[in-house]
Amino acid sequence: MSVFDEPKIDCHAHVLDPARFPYSPQVAYHPSGQEIGTTAQHLEVMKTFGTHHTLLVQPNSGYGGDNGCMLDALRSYPDVFKGVAVVDLDAGVDTLSALKEQGVIGIAFNPTFHGVDYYRDAGALIGKLAELDMFLNLQYEHDQLRAFVPWIETIPVRVLIDHCGRPTVKDGLNQPGFRTLLDLAQTGRVHVKLSGYNKFSDAAYPFADCWPYVRALVQAFTLDRCLWASDWPYLRATDRQDYGPLVRLAETLFPDPADRRKLFWETPRQLFGFGG
Repeated sequence: MSVFDEPKIDCHAHVLDPARFPYSPQVAYHPSGQEIGTTAQHLEVMKTFGTHHTLLVQPNSGYGGDNGCMLDALRSYPDVFKGVAVVDLDAGVDTLSALKEQGVIGIAFNPTFHGVDYYRDAGALIGKLAELDMFLNLQYEHDQLRAFVPWIETIPVRVLIDHCGRPTVKDGLNQPGFRTLLDLAQTGRVHVKLSGYNKFSDAAYPFADCWPYVRALVQAFTLDRCLWASDWPYLRATDRQDYGPLVRLAETLFPDPADRRKLFWETPRQLFGFGG
């Protein structure tokens, strides 16, 4: 079986449809051109590359906290998509529960966009996520993770880490931020998306300088807590990215079909409760 025919769950992609869901004027960056990816377009990409389900993550670009475009996708294709939303830090249980009923399984924190200080009072929200069995989806870079560790260690919330934790490649595997991430494997509640290489690599595709980080993450977390994702449609990418080559890269990194089955399908299906 070709790697393109192997069943997949994409654990990080975005939908943007400014024609139907206009961007917020309060958000500075409005994706355009190749960055725009509608629900219909993403469904075609999924069919082409054997992707049965996608975890849609609300983008800060374009929409900010307006989850309308993503929620429309979840409402239109509830058997295909689940979502990660953006909410105000003072969001209550009723707001979170209403989102959960619509197929939202987690809330996105993005200190790469807002900075760490923005989240200084986020403990109450993280506690509500734990109470509702929803995920904290965390995108950070360099050593920003360290500010969140006390909450992650003391609040029994399940955590999704975006894009391998976006380490500083030149600083090596022993850099404090990356060691902090590896140590969190001991919680059993933290899961890592093997994705977004162009966001932290100093090299072009196939991002060979990222491979040691991928291997270290798999060794620490095992494939029971690692997830594959495309990051489609590649917002703010500095050079061209394509879905097919990223699938092929997964085949290079994980040549054993049984490993890919776990990474592409079994682990995310069990974690997120997707059907067949």
